[in-house]
Amino acid sequence: DLVTMPVDELLVFFNELQLDAYDARTTARILVEIRNRLQYLADVGLGYLTLDRLSSTLSGGESQRINLSTSLGSNLTGSLHILDEPSIGLHPRDTNRLIKVLKQLRDLGNTVIVVEHEEEVIRAADWIVDMGPEAGEHGGEVVFSGTIPQLLKSRKSLTADYLTDRKSIAIPSGIRGWNHSITVKGARENNLRNIDVRIPLGAMTCITGVSGSGKSSLARGLLYPALRRMLYDTGVKPGDFDGIEGDVNLLKAVEMVDQNPIGKSTRSNPVTYIKAYDEIRKLFADQPYAQHTGLNATHFSFNVAGGRCEECQGEGVIKVSMQFMADVELVCEACGGKRFRDEVLEVKYRDKNISEVLDMTVDDAIVFFSEEQKTNPTCRRIVDRLRPLQDVGLGYIRLGQSSSTLSGGESQRVKLASFLTKESVGSSVLFIFDEPTTGLHFHDISKLLAAFQALIERGHTIVVVEHNMDIIKCADWVVDLGPEAGRDGGRIVFEGTPHELEQCPESYTGKYLRMREKL
Repeated sequence: DLVTMPVDELLVFFNELQLDAYDARTTARILVEIRNRLQYLADVGLGYLTLDRLSSTLSGGESQRINLSTSLGSNLTGSLHILDEPSIGLHPRDTNRLIKVLKQLRDLGNTVIVVEHEEEVIRAADWIVDMGPEAGEHGGEVVFSGTIPQLLKSRKSLTADYLTDRKSIAIPSGIRGWNHSITVKGARENNLRNIDVRIPLGAMTCITGVSGSGKSSLARGLLYPALRRMLYDTGVKPGDFDGIEGDVNLLKAVEMVDQNPIGKSTRSNPVTYIKAYDEIRKLFADQPYAQHTGLNATHFSFNVAGGRCEECQGEGVIKVSMQFMADVELVCEACGGKRFRDEVLEVKYRDKNISEVLDMTVDDAIVFFSEEQKTNPTCRRIVDRLRPLQDVGLGYIRLGQSSSTLSGGESQRVKLASFLTKESVGSSVLFIFDEPTTGLHFHDISKLLAAFQALIERGHTIVVVEHNMDIIKCADWVVDLGPEAGRDGGRIVFEGTPHELEQCPESYTGKYLRMREKL
C-alpha cells in the first residue's frame, strides 16, 4: 500500500508513525533518512508522485528534479551541480520551492550553475551570465556578467530589456470571438474527475494548472488520441472518457507538435523537413552547366547515389569505430566535408554551389534567393518556404544543419514552421502543443505567439499545455485544472478568458497572473 501512496501522504504517514521503545531505537536512523528523502521530493514540487510510478512516464523536468533531490539527500559539499532548465513543467507556484532547494544546495558549500529562462530563477541568482546578443552565429558572446541590480542597468542585454519592461509581450488588443467548439465529456483518465472540458475552435486555448493536476492526461491521453480515432480511424486507444461532442466535423486533422527530433538520422535537416530542398535542387538542375553535363535534381541530393560523395555516402564525415573508446568522426578526405562529387559542386547559382547554399543561415538564404524571386518562380517558392522558419525565430540555423544538433524547442518550431508553409483549405487543423516555451527566452516567446496568431488566422485551432504567464495572458480561452496535484487535482477550477481568470480566487494560475500584471 505504501508504494501506491503519493509522496505528500507518505511523508505525513512517516512523520506521524508511532512506535514502541524498541522499534523506535532500531529504526531511528533509517526513519530520519526516509523522512529527509521524502521531504526533498516534496520540496522540489514532486509530492504528487507515487513510489511505484515508472521512470519512463516521467517528464524531463521531473527526472531532473528527482536527481536534484538525490543530490540534496547525499549531503555532498564542495561539488559543482549543473542543471539545464530545472523549471521545465513547473507551475509558478512551485518555482519558489525549486529556488529554495537550489539555495539549500549552495548553502551546503556547493556551486550551482543553472541554465534557465524563468524570471523568478534569474532574479534569485547570485550571479548572472547573459549570452547573446542573438542566437546561432549572432550569439556566442558574453553580453553581461554580474549581479541582478547590475543586469537591470544593462542596455545591451535582451534579458534586461524584458526584466525591466523596456520590452514586453503585449496582451492582444481585442478578444477573438468564436462560434464553434468541441467538448470532451466525462474525462476520467488517471486523476481526472469525470470532467467536461470545452475547447473553442478557431481560437487559442491554454490548459493550465499546477504540475500533476491532469493537464497531460487531458491533452495527450484523451484529446489527441480520441480525435485521431474519430478523424483517421487509427491510432492508440484513448484514455477513459465518455466521448467528444460538438463541431468535430469542422476539423480536418489533429496534430501533436512535441519537442521530439524532426529526424532520427544525421541526414535529416530543417530545409528537407519544410520541403524547401526540393525547390533548391530543382533550381540547381535548371542551371545551364547542369543541363549541359546531364545532371538532374537527383544529383543534388546527398541521400542517393549519383551526385553525392560515395566515400562518405553523403555524410561529409567518416565514422571510425574504436574498440574500447567512443567512435571518432573525421572529415571526409575525398570531399572535404562538402558531401558532393566535384562535378556537382562545379554547378553554381549566382557563384554559390549546392554545398555553400546548404551552409547558409535561413536569414542569409532568404536575402540570397530574394534577389531574383520576382523573375524566377523557383526562387520565390524557396523564399516562401524558408520565411516561416524566420518567423518562428529560427533565422540563425543553417539550411543543411543536422536535425540531431537542434534542441527540443528548435525542433518544435521547425515543425510549427512546416505547418505555416501549408495553406488552409477551409477545414481547420487542431494543433496541440505541450509546453512549447521550454527552452525559450522572452524574446523567442513573442515570436512563438506571432506564429500561433498566423495559424489561427488561417482557420486553425491551437491547444497549449502551458505554465508560462505570457502565453496564458494571450490566450482566448483558459481551462485551469487542479486545485492541487495528484489525487487532489483533476478538477476544473476555472474555464473562461484570462481576464476572468484573474478574478478567480481558487486558482493558483489566476493568482500569479494577477501578480504578473501588477509587476
